[in-house]
Amino acid sequence: MMPDCDTDIRPGTEALSVCIIIPTYNNAKTLREVLEDALQQILPVIVVNDGSTDETAAVLKDFAGRVEIISYQPNRGKGHALKNGFDRAEKLGYSCAITMDSDGQHVATDIARFTDALNRYPDALIIGQRIVEGNMPPKNSFANKFSNFWFAVQTARRLRDTQNGFRLYPLRAMKGMRPFSSRYEAELELLVRCRWKGIRIVSVPTRVYYAPEEERVTHFRPGRDFLRISILNTLLVIAAIVYGYPSMLYHYLFKRSPKP
Repeated sequence: MMPDCDTDIRPGTEALSVCIIIPTYNNAKTLREVLEDALQQILPVIVVNDGSTDETAAVLKDFAGRVEIISYQPNRGKGHALKNGFDRAEKLGYSCAITMDSDGQHVATDIARFTDALNRYPDALIIGQRIVEGNMPPKNSFANKFSNFWFAVQTARRLRDTQNGFRLYPLRAMKGMRPFSSRYEAELELLVRCRWKGIRIVSVPTRVYYAPEEERVTHFRPGRDFLRISILNTLLVIAAIVYGYPSMLYHYLFKRSPKP
């Protein structure tokens, strides 16, 4: 049985239960350390093994009974992994889920920044804003600026780090919202849809480490993934005109949505 984390996180969050979701795909070399660090934060952990073909399954065997494990084949993409993680979290009774990557980029002790922000902003989507240790790879920098621009077009709100996967999702406020997109673009989609729904979006500073290029493991496919992201952005712009902007106006006028 997963532990109840209500009394383990910080004062003021008694009414909310928080878990950590870690999607992983072929990151066996970094996964063990990421899990050990995450478990030190005294929050329950759900790992979604998204069709890994390396030694991930062997690593996860060592954590049996310590973390909740979801595994399936073949690889379906990060959006699909998040959907599975959200489903399991809600089934276990958690109202919020902190997502972090398994490649070692995120610093687990920064989870306290999310729980602190949650105390001040219950039911907010809290997104990390990266403080880069080392140099951000050029393609990551371009992708982030590209995503930031389209997010502003689709929501009339500016964020500096829309590509950061280190987030706290307010599952209770999202009321069953799941990504339609199955891969990387799902994170931008969820961010936009939460904004349309009137959910407050709060940024907190988080550290990120980029390993040297020769050690870095990436599953981002520039040509194919940028095409998928471009298609998604086209659809979101159309949806913003017919639904997103009217919905945001409604929440602003009648739901007393907090100012961004």
